[in-house]
Amino acid sequence: MTENKCPGGSLPKIREAVCIDTSRVYDSCADKDCLADLSVQFPPKYQDIIDAASQVKCRKVDLLNVTLDVERVPFNRGCYSVDITFYFKVIVEFHFCNDQEPVVLKGYSVFTKKCVLYGSDGCVHVFSSTYKPYHEDTQGTEKCTNPRAKIQVADPVCLGAKLKRRCDCCAEDACHPIPKWICKCFPNEYPENFCPSMQEKTVAVTIGIFSIVQLERDVQMLIPAYDFCIPQKECSCDTDDPCETFRKICFPVDEFFPPKEKNSGCCGCNEPFCP
Repeated sequence: MTENKCPGGSLPKIREAVCIDTSRVYDSCADKDCLADLSVQFPPKYQDIIDAASQVKCRKVDLLNVTLDVERVPFNRGCYSVDITFYFKVIVEFHFCNDQEPVVLKGYSVFTKKCVLYGSDGCVHVFSSTYKPYHEDTQGTEKCTNPRAKIQVADPVCLGAKLKRRCDCCAEDACHPIPKWICKCFPNEYPENFCPSMQEKTVAVTIGIFSIVQLERDVQMLIPAYDFCIPQKECSCDTDDPCETFRKICFPVDEFFPPKEKNSGCCGCNEPFCP
């Protein structure tokens, strides 16, 4: 890793105040969500396998994507609602009463939530020039005055899975067409314009997720500048002897002997959030 050190090894005096254009977080929130009984949509051609299964086991859940939409909250100046939609890929193992081998299928599940955060007010129109080599300079698209929403999500945890029967009264059975980009995650699995229909059996999973949502804006901030950051380490370009390079790598002791100290994480604790 490149080391950037100040000349002489000590922190110099502040030379000047510098104005920078950066993003500032105006509000944020952390959530620990348990998403219970989310319906999993599988390709229609596998419905016979689902109907014949006697029990299911959730093997893995992957987060495919998260979409965010920011809207101003009426009569509450400076506050915005953030509509968040999570898209999961769920890998489920199906078991049968006879001697048939278990079958593993992949499906997707969707969860939507909303939170309200403070994002301050902004009533300016922002334009910028865009330079492309060998092209004329073009004007950048006008930026929206709403703050930007950003979300950080840890790897989801599958907490359970079960088979259930659909009913005509279930609101969750309403048709929500699958986005085209999700179809690309399941090549040749879902037909065009696929829409979940009324099947005899479906799979419901319970997923745990940790997330942090932020509202941020572009602002100009005044910061102290000490000096230019001058690298003090020379680039290593000696790659003639790969064995010599390998000898410089430390032995990965922790890979063979995991540390015995207890991690700061809290497995099964009653704290609202784990650090």
